[in-house]
Amino acid sequence: MSATKDHHEGFLAQLPHVPRALRLVWQAAPWWTLFWLAGLVLQALVPVAIVFCTRVVVDRITEAAGAGSSWAVLEQILFPTVLMAALLVVNELLRAADRLMRSMQAELVRDAVSGLIHQRSMAVDLAHFESPDYHDRLYRARSDSHDRPVVLVQSLGALLQHGLTLAGMAAVLVRFGWWVPLVLVISTLPALAVVAGHARRHHRWNLRTTAESRRGWYLDWLLCTRETAAEVRLFDLGPQTARGFQSIRSGLRRARLKLSRTEAGLEILAAAFALTVSGGAMIWITIQSLEGRLSIGELAMAFQAFVQGQRLMRSLLESAGQVWSNALFLDNLFAFLAIEPAITDPPEPLSLPEESPPSVRLRGVEFSYPGSDSAVFDGLDFEIPSGSVAALLGVNGAGKTTLVKLLCRFYDPDRGSVELGGVDVRKLRVGDARSLVSALYQEPVHFSDTVLRNIVPVDGRDHIDREAVSSALLASGAKEVVDKLPEGLDTRLGTWFEGGAELSVGEWHRLALARALARGAPILLLDEPTASMDSWLESEWRRQLRRLGGDRTVIVITHRLTTASCADVIHIMEDGKIVESGRHDTLVNAGGRYQ
Repeated sequence: MSATKDHHEGFLAQLPHVPRALRLVWQAAPWWTLFWLAGLVLQALVPVAIVFCTRVVVDRITEAAGAGSSWAVLEQILFPTVLMAALLVVNELLRAADRLMRSMQAELVRDAVSGLIHQRSMAVDLAHFESPDYHDRLYRARSDSHDRPVVLVQSLGALLQHGLTLAGMAAVLVRFGWWVPLVLVISTLPALAVVAGHARRHHRWNLRTTAESRRGWYLDWLLCTRETAAEVRLFDLGPQTARGFQSIRSGLRRARLKLSRTEAGLEILAAAFALTVSGGAMIWITIQSLEGRLSIGELAMAFQAFVQGQRLMRSLLESAGQVWSNALFLDNLFAFLAIEPAITDPPEPLSLPEESPPSVRLRGVEFSYPGSDSAVFDGLDFEIPSGSVAALLGVNGAGKTTLVKLLCRFYDPDRGSVELGGVDVRKLRVGDARSLVSALYQEPVHFSDTVLRNIVPVDGRDHIDREAVSSALLASGAKEVVDKLPEGLDTRLGTWFEGGAELSVGEWHRLALARALARGAPILLLDEPTASMDSWLESEWRRQLRRLGGDRTVIVITHRLTTASCADVIHIMEDGKIVESGRHDTLVNAGGRYQ
């Protein structure tokens, strides 16, 4: 009883996904969906008309068997025969048109679903990308859901088509006895249970194996991607990684095979039951014909209607199972799309701060990463005046990079406030707060696009300030890199696509610095800006640090004392707190941690 109850509750729980999927498909491909529905109705009616034509043709052939082969006799047979042939041709044309419409509908829906996933991925907090659970949900949404909405709708369409045809076949069979259509339904009940159980078991298996499937994908990525190729070869990681991949795939195959064996056994039992019940019904109809109660044409019509009815019932059950199965898997998509960001705009946002460039002030900031019990910051409090250059030093794990995430409002502090220009960033629109900041990250993105799009990656601008781009290239030391490229700013970079030029790690880093400078935001965050620079380039960069910042508030996160020595103020971070602050000379003479 409890299993049945759980089964019904599971089915009912998925019902809300059906109208959502219908809306999604309609919004993505309204005209193709409309034409497809019209074709379904026609496809549903044609088989019923063919069954009726079969009775007429068989009866007239039987009558003609004893009347000779005169033109009048042939004329009686010719019209229903030609009509049946025409219906068969129409049926094939409708199937071809159906394949075309479903193909176009599927392409449009896939693109629409990809767009929804991309929008949600852009909207969710950075914290989600650091959560394994989020990656499991994203993996399921991306792998299962691109085709599921359209398959669900097509399964509903198949239900409509087969239901209409089955109603026509039932109308044909009921003339042989009210119980005949009932026998047809009873013969397929075990198949219904098999289909429902299969959908439920397959969905549970998918949820249970998501982490293993994603790990298999990761190992495949390690073996096949350029970023890992050198170290995989140097440290001879290939055989071990390949064995790990094959071990995971082997385990998944065994589990799937066990599932398939169970399904096959149940399907055989259901088919045997259906054949036994339907065989009894057909024997009874044959006896009726032998006793003269039915004509040969009616017998042929009954056989065809019953056989097609059984086929339709199986198709109907399969379609119903696909509806439920796809609704179960769509739960992954809609659960992912339901993720709401915690970093949102305030109800009544304030205007951008008037102070230009803005100062940076942290007041009693306490912060721990979600799911972690250890605090990164516990009462962090310091200020960077407007227009100054500040350096943050500290060992790994001191909290320097986390501070960058707070200043970009990728996270909010648990307590305390982060203020830009005297305004708490939580009182600004998220987009406004981030517009105040430009950053060079420790591991910047390498865009497989032109040099220009690596520096100004945002499309849709009416005009790109080439002078600002040139200034950023010069200030970052990337000008000489670009000057060596065959097409200058229009040279495509990276090896993802044909014709791309590859750069060294240091050259990519300089381009990323140019990207941070070209944005023109009033606060500039530089996370290890000289990490990939040659010593002579770093020396030149230090001399230009003041000019690099221009009219900005600059925060340089670094391990290098030579880089920090150029700043107006140096803050030493340790265990999430500022333990020393001052200018280079002052801190050296103080004899503390900096010295």
